[in-house]
Amino acid sequence: MFFSKTNITKNNNYYFIILINSILIFIFFSGCATESHRVLNTESVSTYKTNYSGPKYSISIGKFVNNSNFMNGIFSDGNDRLGSQAKTILKTHLSQTNRFITLDRQNLNEMSQESKYAGTKQKITGASLVITGEVTEFGQKQIGDQQLFGILGHGKKQIAYSKVSLNIIDVHTSKIVYSIQGASEYELKNREIFGFGGTASYDSTLTGKVLNMTIMDAVNKLVTALEQGEWKIK
Repeated sequence: MFFSKTNITKNNNYYFIILINSILIFIFFSGCATESHRVLNTESVSTYKTNYSGPKYSISIGKFVNNSNFMNGIFSDGNDRLGSQAKTILKTHLSQTNRFITLDRQNLNEMSQESKYAGTKQKITGASLVITGEVTEFGQKQIGDQQLFGILGHGKKQIAYSKVSLNIIDVHTSKIVYSIQGASEYELKNREIFGFGGTASYDSTLTGKVLNMTIMDAVNKLVTALEQGEWKIK
């Protein structure tokens, strides 16, 4: 059986079209952003849910301020939202360490009112330690790149960085018993190929994510130093 050159050419064109379509479909699905719904696992300190039989210091959280340039410009309204967020994160991670008796001082008025409703007298526990914190560095940046002058696509990398300092203070002497720093960087990548892909703007949740990682890093170091006997109160 013989095939004409015309039939061979048609067949070659047919297979070529199928190949191109397959490539475009692959690029489309690999480059486009997809949406899904799921419950995320939250990160916890390294000693979370671990057994501990040593002494536990009662600790209260003092001031946690943002001393970085982030959200502290001339257009700032004066509300330290980053410091407030950091204080909430610190309280959670300290409680999860199972190494301290963490005391809540932010809701004293509400607790006092509830005590009156219950007809009981409050017995507020005094703290042996106060922990204070500062956000010393915080920054955000976006980095872009192109492939073949943008013809084959371009990408965007969003990066957030932070550093915090924690100080443990003895309530009775006002001495700084121990100081530690934590730092971390959080990165999000986004790529567009042949016009297909995500075009997301800056993800504002990176602020909370990098701050959470940084404080968790500092708390882990704090607990490790405590267990190794690097600091204690008399």
